[in-house]
Amino acid sequence: MTGRRQPPAPSGAEPDLFALADPVIEPSRGASEPIVSIAGEYPGESARSAVAVSVLTQTARDVIEGAFIPLWVRGEISDFKSHRNGHWYFCLRDSTAQIRCVAWKRDQRGIPAPPDDGMQVAAFGRLTVYAARGEMQYTVTRLEAEGDGLRRKALEITRARLEADGLLSLERKRPLPRFPRVIAVVTSPDGAALHDIVSVVRRRGADVRLVVVPAAVQGQTAPEELCFAMDQVNRWGGADLVIVGRGGGAREDLWAFNDERVARAVAACHAPTISAVGHEIDISICDLVADLRAATPTAAAEAATASRAELAAELRKLSLRMHGAVRAGVRERADALRHLGRDLAGAAGAHVAQRRGALQGVAARLHALSPVSTLARGYAVARDADGVTLSSVAAFQPNMPFDLVVRDGVVPATVRPSTNGDVA
Repeated sequence: MTGRRQPPAPSGAEPDLFALADPVIEPSRGASEPIVSIAGEYPGESARSAVAVSVLTQTARDVIEGAFIPLWVRGEISDFKSHRNGHWYFCLRDSTAQIRCVAWKRDQRGIPAPPDDGMQVAAFGRLTVYAARGEMQYTVTRLEAEGDGLRRKALEITRARLEADGLLSLERKRPLPRFPRVIAVVTSPDGAALHDIVSVVRRRGADVRLVVVPAAVQGQTAPEELCFAMDQVNRWGGADLVIVGRGGGAREDLWAFNDERVARAVAACHAPTISAVGHEIDISICDLVADLRAATPTAAAEAATASRAELAAELRKLSLRMHGAVRAGVRERADALRHLGRDLAGAAGAHVAQRRGALQGVAARLHALSPVSTLARGYAVARDADGVTLSSVAAFQPNMPFDLVVRDGVVPATVRPSTNGDVA
């Protein structure tokens, strides 16, 4: 055959199936013979211009990706599988059709949690062809369930993990410092939360220093920035208290504070923490791990600081309590002293009576044994002039004077000799 010959395609390049050209000879991928295209023929029109399977599937991928922009597709999840490499494989189906889907691991940050079979979802992604198998598939980058299905499941999974690690227990909650000198505020420097906190601190006249640690509080980068900010607070180590949070917003805007990484960063903070995320009705995972949950940033600032008026009122109450305690203490001590005096008087009287009875018993025994008692029974005692008791006959000498002591006095007497010369 004759014809104008075109230069061969660069090595590794894919031939264009839609280019109508003059006769060319193009290298065929994986084939021993080149594909010959005759003038007027396009690749694949005849056996001689047949294309490789890989060229066909890759061309189909290019056509489909060029024809369909990324779009949302609604359907029911079925045959969900989580591969060990982190990718998710499943099908989206309705009553008459289905399509294979894949969510690559790198794209799962925009998806709150793995979906369940039977869940009605809206998936955002791009229609493409998996060239290696020649299968059309839908590459998903975002996934939203009807209602709160996925987000509720994500919260349950995160909460279960944190609870298993003991981060939700009440025992680990720390008391807030009564008078913090330095408060770190982790939030957006342009948000309403910071403005509310500053306003409250100024209005209350609290002697406190606010240090703002900036971080995004919504969007895909918010979890990483919040974790980095909490790490910076720990590295600094100069905060007595940390407030982390933001003002109100849509549930999607508050989702960064439900991220497990952010919750663990709050739990690992060295200083006591207050979580102030959204409005009063909003409760986040960070609220559960923080030492105190405040309904709003304004409430967080009020809980963190004491106003001068409150301090004055508290001092007055303490003064009244101290005076009352002193008076009560004095009355109590006076009553105790009176009771003690009565107890001592009673004990002393009982002791004296006991000793008096014992002394009387001894006196009675001594009286029974005394000479006076003997004399009272009719006995007498003889004593010489020196008062020495004459207890035997040999002590008496003739004509010797002596005294005879009787019960009621002394009788002078003289010894007279008897007729036989003995003392009489």
